[in-house]
Amino acid sequence: MNKSRKTSAVLFACIFVILGMWMMLSVYCQAAETNKDEKQPQTIRVGSFEDTFNYVGKNGVRQGYGYELMQALAGYTGWKFEYVKCDWSNCFDKLENGEIDIMGDISYTDERAQKMLFPEEPMGEEKYILYADLSNLDIGTYDFKFMDGKRVGVLMDTEPEIMLTEWENKNGIHTEHVNVNNDDDVEKKLANHEIDCFVSLEESLWSEQGISSVTTIGKSGIYFAINKERSDIKTELDYAMRQLEQDSPFFKADLYKKYFTLAYNQSLTGEEKLWLEEHGSIRIGFLNNDPAIFSMDEETGKLNGMLAEYISYAKDCLGNQRLKFGIQEYDDYNEMLRALQDHEIDMIFYVGRNPDLAEKKGYTLTNTAWTYSLMAVTDEKYFNENEAYSVAVVKEHEALKQHIAFSYPHWKLIDCDSLADATDMVLHQKADCFLMGTSQALKYDNNRDFKSIPLTKTMEACFAVRGGEGTLLSILNKTLKTMPSDMLTSTLAIYDSTADKVTFYDFVKDNMLAFFATAGFFGLSIIAIILVFLRKARKAEAAAKLAANDTQNV
Repeated sequence: MNKSRKTSAVLFACIFVILGMWMMLSVYCQAAETNKDEKQPQTIRVGSFEDTFNYVGKNGVRQGYGYELMQALAGYTGWKFEYVKCDWSNCFDKLENGEIDIMGDISYTDERAQKMLFPEEPMGEEKYILYADLSNLDIGTYDFKFMDGKRVGVLMDTEPEIMLTEWENKNGIHTEHVNVNNDDDVEKKLANHEIDCFVSLEESLWSEQGISSVTTIGKSGIYFAINKERSDIKTELDYAMRQLEQDSPFFKADLYKKYFTLAYNQSLTGEEKLWLEEHGSIRIGFLNNDPAIFSMDEETGKLNGMLAEYISYAKDCLGNQRLKFGIQEYDDYNEMLRALQDHEIDMIFYVGRNPDLAEKKGYTLTNTAWTYSLMAVTDEKYFNENEAYSVAVVKEHEALKQHIAFSYPHWKLIDCDSLADATDMVLHQKADCFLMGTSQALKYDNNRDFKSIPLTKTMEACFAVRGGEGTLLSILNKTLKTMPSDMLTSTLAIYDSTADKVTFYDFVKDNMLAFFATAGFFGLSIIAIILVFLRKARKAEAAAKLAANDTQNV
């Protein structure tokens, strides 16, 4: 019996062990099958030209228009990348024989479409710029005849050369085309005086060679090109590009601004230098009612404000010419505008971006000099800037009026003498709001039931020049292009936050209830303390008299 039980126990143990091993193997096989079925990130071999589209910088960081775009698309495809260095002499061969799977910055042609795949949408648009030395006086921008006989560096047998030829034919120009393979080749041939000018993408490095952009000769859509046998890559890429466009409609536009519209060193053309030599100093008119724009330290005589900062930077910002400026202050905007039209000044510092008003008044706007974020100070319970409101504006603040008239045409402007008057107008329901810069408006939050509401439409400040003064307009725009990004915007924030100092009277006026409550509390406290001391003094005096009487009785 015991022997039978032992046999059964051993049998059950064996069965249990076998079942356990079978279960473990089943789980392992299922896991392996599941992992096998899961889509593994595939590695895509990318052709890298080491140019603006895909390159490794001096600090070892890979960047470029095409690189960042590909990384964004990989968020949808899950791709990983292997970068294969190539250039125009072998990139197409490597793509066709499968050494690389994809490359960017390729123009579409029917001939290429027979040998490679193109996505449905372009990866972007590229402009081809003609660069040349514009420092000579005989070189202008209206007539391109100076290009006759020049040696132009261009990548031969490509779309840029076709565009160059078409541009030359259009302008009746004949040049000698010299083949250049890449940026390094361009720099070498420039240094050896083998070329006088060249065609390239919109980049900043050429100004360091004393070269400036002459004109745009053409532009075209550019694509990713895919190995003919990798239709799977095309399918995934088409999907990813559609999703990116839907999720981030301006992604490619922002990338273009980042890599191709860079702030580069500006230089004057011969025509512009001649204008300055004949004209002399650029005369600037400005209104003297805003210390953030212009003020003078009475003790030191030092000029402060944005106008002083602009002149200090602009006078030396163009490498081949020092600019001279003269300033003239005005109390009245219309008087300053008449002075502009009468040639007493050359430009106004500053006006709001309002093209309609500029056309009616006969002046032209420069590029945006700075931007100004505004807030509406109001006691309205609900405030929606898309609705109609009456806004109190200091009557001398013409640029602000111009901005409101253009950006908020449904608002009604009400003139006032000062910000204090604007405040009273809102308090007494004569206006719904008034506008201030962000740095100043916050002090009104929760003060007298005021609140500050950020506006979505930023004010753009420009310089104004007479209509038809194209040369001066170009010079001023070059000073703004070479200026560090947001320099004047940051400068305004600094001066604007310190220009309006709060006096004791302003503090009392803005905090009337709290001030008198606090003053009353301290007054009553002092009176109470005095009464306590008087009471103690009287008790002491009574005690002293009592003690004196007791002494006399003794």
